[in-house]
Amino acid sequence: MIDRSDVQAAAARVDGHVRRTPVLAVDPAPLAPAARMWLKLELTQHTGSFKARGAFNHILAARDEGRLPDAGVVAASGGNAGLAFAYAASQAGVPAEVYVPETAPPVKVARLRALGAAVVQIGTRYAEAQDAATKRAADTGALFCHAYDLPEVCAGQGTLGTEILEQTGGEIDTVLLAVGGGGLMAGVAAALEGRARVVGVEPERIPTLERALHAGRPVDVDVSGVAADSLGATRLGEIAFSVASRTGVRSLLVTDEAIIEARRFVWDEYRLAVEHGAATAVAALRSGAYRPAPDERVMVVLCGANTDPSDLV
Repeated sequence: MIDRSDVQAAAARVDGHVRRTPVLAVDPAPLAPAARMWLKLELTQHTGSFKARGAFNHILAARDEGRLPDAGVVAASGGNAGLAFAYAASQAGVPAEVYVPETAPPVKVARLRALGAAVVQIGTRYAEAQDAATKRAADTGALFCHAYDLPEVCAGQGTLGTEILEQTGGEIDTVLLAVGGGGLMAGVAAALEGRARVVGVEPERIPTLERALHAGRPVDVDVSGVAADSLGATRLGEIAFSVASRTGVRSLLVTDEAIIEARRFVWDEYRLAVEHGAATAVAALRSGAYRPAPDERVMVVLCGANTDPSDLV
């Protein structure tokens, strides 16, 4: 479990290590005509996604507390978390080993290697890569870096929420963001608790939050579809479930077709190349899955841009 105080501590720790990403005010007409709308451009973060926030908080906390071993870090990731941990480890001066599914996009694998990480591709699902990484960390004594279910990781992701409050003067009603394992949702919901609502948007083919809320606990789901490379967690994290239950986060589901259309829309309208996972949040508005109230102030998080843009031009 995490709360706002954990996010505030993370914000102080990662200050100067992560970028303060811009907020773009946009014409709401193509998205939700009655609302006021902003985009949080987290795709401009180090390594191209929000994951750098949690990676730095976890690794720097371990270093500050004398828990960062010479063996470095071991992570499991479909791509974005691995990039973030590899980058943060390089900045901290320790090696990184990253386990990814064989289905990880080549562009992400190439970037991992460019950051100096040792890359191991194993299995077809994130869960298989995670099992292998967990064993490797235990064997070597390296710091294990879970992509989304560690308190320091979730609190680090929540620094995005504190930025939103600062950049809007607290004048925000709703934050729409994509959910996979739930680390971003958990951190932002903790940061905004009592200040703004958080709505998690998920692909219909990877409904980790929706199934967890229905079952009353995280449960395994099948993973497939266009956003599986970044939102392809087999189940929601325990921390994410606890925070979502406490703060009233709701889940919306969107189709792959809506995600693909939203990704194309973001390029055509704003000339921003986002990955399908990031487009998932936009798809809730474009498809009508989320309909803001009149004058509702809505922030849409564009959480990542590690994608092949060749099909956008």
